[in-house]
Amino acid sequence: MLRLFSADDHIIEHADVWQDRVPSKYKAVAPHVIAEDGREFWVYENTRGETMGLNAVVGRPRDQLNPDPIRFDEMRAACYDPKRRAEDMLADGILASVLFPTLPKFAGTLFLTFQDKELAAACVRAYNDFVIEEWCPSGPRGLFVPTVILPLWDPAAAAREIHRCADNGAVAISFPENGVPVGLPSYWDPYWNPIWRATEERDLTLCLHIGTSGQIPVPSPDAPSALSYSLLQVGSMQSSVNLMMSPVCRLFPKLKFVFSEGGIGWLPNALERADRMWLRHKSYSGFDDVLPSEIFRQNMYLCMIEEPICLKYRDDIGVDKIMWECDYPHTDTVWPESQRSAQEVFDEAGCSPEEIEAITHGNAERVFGWKMADPALATVPA
Repeated sequence: MLRLFSADDHIIEHADVWQDRVPSKYKAVAPHVIAEDGREFWVYENTRGETMGLNAVVGRPRDQLNPDPIRFDEMRAACYDPKRRAEDMLADGILASVLFPTLPKFAGTLFLTFQDKELAAACVRAYNDFVIEEWCPSGPRGLFVPTVILPLWDPAAAAREIHRCADNGAVAISFPENGVPVGLPSYWDPYWNPIWRATEERDLTLCLHIGTSGQIPVPSPDAPSALSYSLLQVGSMQSSVNLMMSPVCRLFPKLKFVFSEGGIGWLPNALERADRMWLRHKSYSGFDDVLPSEIFRQNMYLCMIEEPICLKYRDDIGVDKIMWECDYPHTDTVWPESQRSAQEVFDEAGCSPEEIEAITHGNAERVFGWKMADPALATVPA
């Protein structure tokens, strides 16, 4: 059995996450669920959301997939029930799982849109408390990696939330791959320094999931959505090179960035070109002597699901830079065939046992500073 540490999975929040936790004065406007015309909807601050469970389709035959369930009872219970999720993870030999939110969007950027920022801040805290106090303790020790979101509109408050959550056991932050498209300053701007500083001080890992900038590649508006899905790795490429060239890791060299669900195959070309542009334009751009590729080697990590061809370039990427992911409960997930899928990928790429150990769990345990659950708890059929 492979010991698997999934660097990317998703929580579908149950209906009472915010109603159980926000102050009473906010309950009417904090996220809650209503039923209407046979559907269930999230409602918040007088807005009715359209998505009940984003791609929460795990367990369905592929020929019956569609993007979004419209009710909780259309989803596998493990999408929103952490005890059932623990059962599903262990049944597939997954011993640790990094978790991204759904209703708040993968990096909590929904709350940027709230007019009442006190309500928004209360919702951020409520989500983080739900993850740390309810979701993570529902599985065996080490299974669920406490991953939180931040009040991105207030870096000082975000830094305080980092310290509060770290005190309560958080080890990772779900963070936008780019702040500019969601109305925030560039990562070249010192606006973000309180967040970088607090993250570095507490040794938390920043997870930048594809799509968290709000930018989705749409080269042909009349094409099916599968076209955009096939190009989402562009977000990780743009985000990583942006950060490689920015002052961020030069000022805060201990930061750790994990680019979630962005794949690995684009990396050698991106580094080669970024270094070449850095050197050719250095004289008038004010660049220092540290190449973008050096920043990548120092601060960044990539995630993959099924990329046997790209994995053949693992020496160019760096075996120590690659993590495995399951993406439960989305359409890309390999559950409940994670063991078979991963082994086939490693076999096709010709990976050694040492390389497999690093990619399946060793790299993630080191980067997140996290010991995954006891392998004896796995219930994978023989």
